[in-house]
Amino acid sequence: MPYEQRMDRVDLGEVPYTEAVEAMRGWVEERRAGLARDRLFLLTHPPVITYGSRTPADELPRADSPIPLVEVDRGGQATYHGPGQLVGYLVLNLRERGPGDVVRWLENGLIRALDSLGFGTVRRDTPPGAQSLVGVWTPRHEKLVSIGMRIRGGVTSHGFALNIASDLDEFTRFTACGLPEVAMTSLAEMAAEQGRAAPGEDEVRDAVARALGAASQR
Repeated sequence: MPYEQRMDRVDLGEVPYTEAVEAMRGWVEERRAGLARDRLFLLTHPPVITYGSRTPADELPRADSPIPLVEVDRGGQATYHGPGQLVGYLVLNLRERGPGDVVRWLENGLIRALDSLGFGTVRRDTPPGAQSLVGVWTPRHEKLVSIGMRIRGGVTSHGFALNIASDLDEFTRFTACGLPEVAMTSLAEMAAEQGRAAPGEDEVRDAVARALGAASQR
């Protein structure tokens, strides 16, 4: 995919998930109408578990789960958002960017960003008939980044969730990403194994924005 075209970086703080989704509808309409350029929104959410319409009921948390549960219109299965996690929403006009696989482009961009921070990661191909392995993984196949996007009218929405110092126990309340045998990890866990401190959120934001070609408006 010819992604030399840059995008605008928009940094937000902690935004409740339902408020972010409502705002995202507006961002998409602005892009579709030509009122804004391609944008990468970087933010965090209070604790929430989200899931797509095709997620089986037995993969969701129990009814007495203390964390809110929200159905969403993106691809992918159930996942957790919360403190210590960087969320990136991409609003891109793919018709202007040309043909290509936007999800693979995003995976590869995030791998470059993590490599610049000293973390070696990989993407995985999904075998025919298997549950999707979209995302970014450690070499021993722990999942670090979840990706779920939507494309409508040539414009993308939703994006990725990168665990920096997430509470990984929250992922055990449900079947994360439809993959019951997969362990989730974080940069804090990976850094501890390397005997060093984890990067801060600002450092991760900058690395991701650089790798994806997103720059703050001047």
